[in-house]
Amino acid sequence: MNATTVETGNEQIVSVIVTALEEVLRQELTDISVETRLFDDLNLDSTSVLALLMTLEDALDTQVDPESLEQAHLESVGSLAAFLAESR
Repeated sequence: MNATTVETGNEQIVSVIVTALEEVLRQELTDISVETRLFDDLNLDSTSVLALLMTLEDALDTQVDPESLEQAHLESVGSLAAFLAESR
């Protein structure tokens, strides 16, 4: 897998994350980027993070291992996308 493939994969994952965030937050999100912080910018809490992770598992047909998930993975849309790309 080359860098272009990884970038394209992450872009697809970011798109899925944005869609999942819109579903969880029940609002359209227009200014989301990889730098968008999940807690500080979007005001996610522990309940919404769980809902987000479950939605992402369904959308990406994957399982998130709670043992490997760290706070750093939930800092931004980009860090979550990177974690999910690694987990696949």
